[in-house]
Amino acid sequence: MVHNGFDGTGEEIWSMIGHAGRERGYHVLAFEGPGQGQVIRELGLPFRPDWEHVVGPVLDVAAARPDVRADRIGLVGISMGGVLAPRAAAFDDRIAAVVAFDGVYDMGTVPLDYVLRTPPGERDAVLARLRAPHDPELDALIERRIAEDGTIRWFTEHGRWVMGEPTTRGLYARWADFTVADGVAEEITCPVLVVKGEQDQTLHGQPEQLLAHLTAPATLLEFDARFGGALHNQVDVLRRAAGVIHDWLDDVLAP
Repeated sequence: MVHNGFDGTGEEIWSMIGHAGRERGYHVLAFEGPGQGQVIRELGLPFRPDWEHVVGPVLDVAAARPDVRADRIGLVGISMGGVLAPRAAAFDDRIAAVVAFDGVYDMGTVPLDYVLRTPPGERDAVLARLRAPHDPELDALIERRIAEDGTIRWFTEHGRWVMGEPTTRGLYARWADFTVADGVAEEITCPVLVVKGEQDQTLHGQPEQLLAHLTAPATLLEFDARFGGALHNQVDVLRRAAGVIHDWLDDVLAP
C-alpha cells in the first residue's frame, strides 16, 4: 500500500515506486487520503493528522482480497507521507512493515526551520506565538519571507488549501499536529525503513530524529551526492531508490 504526501497524487506513485513493485511480484495499492489529489479537489476534505483512520479502511479492503496475504501488508509513505505512514503504523498493528520515504519525525519544525529560520532552542516559544490570537510582528516576518521566496509562497498558499486553514499563521501552527513525537514513534512495532537524502533541505535532520525514537527494528537508507539521490525523495534516481526499497521489503516480508 502506498500513499503520497503534501502535494503528490496517486497517479505519480506508479512511476515512483508502483511499477517497481509490480516487477517484484507485489500487489500495489495506491490511494489518496484527505488533503491529497482528487480527495481535496473533488471532495474538499483537508489533511488530518490521525492518519491511522485513513489507512485503516484501506487495510480493510486490501486484507479482504483473496489474492493478498493479510499478514504481509507493507505501507509506504512518500514525502510528508514519511510521517503519516509511521503514524498509522503506530496505531494499527496489521501493518507488517512501513517505509518512511523520506523519514519525518515532526512536520511542525518545517515552517519554523525553513520559513522562519528559528533556532532549535526557540521553537517552542515561536510555536506559542503562532498559536496566539494576534502577533503583528510575527505576521510581518512571515509576509516578508513569503515575498522574498517563491517556494515559501507556494508552500504557504498550497498549504492553506490542503490543510483547510484560512490564515498563514494558523497553517504554520497546524503543521505541529503532524508528528510522531511524544511517544508515538515508540509505539511502532513492525520493521521500519527510514529513507534519507543527504541534501534534503526541507526535511534536514528529520530522518535521524525519527530513527532515534524508534524502538522497533529500523534501518536507515541514506542517499548521497556521490551516487545520486541526495535530494528530497531521490527524484534523480527513482529506479535505484525503488529497487533498494523493495530489496528491504523482500527481506522483511518474504516467506
